[in-house]
Amino acid sequence: MLWSEQNQPKVTINQMVNRIMTSGKLNRNEHLQLTSSILCGKKITDEERHQINQIFDLIQMGKINLIYDN
Repeated sequence: MLWSEQNQPKVTINQMVNRIMTSGKLNRNEHLQLTSSILCGKKITDEERHQINQIFDLIQMGKINLIYDN
């Protein structure tokens, strides 16, 4: 399921990335939002794409933890 425009909160990618970088945690909903932003063809800036890729790189390095809430 892709994240549709109507379901997106009023938080910018930059705000989300800053919160994730500060906390070191990424929840399932945020992961879906970031992934969908890249994959759905939504117009995002090069800077936003770079920030999202940086988050995914930090996840792979174990510096950001994925949080699976119920």
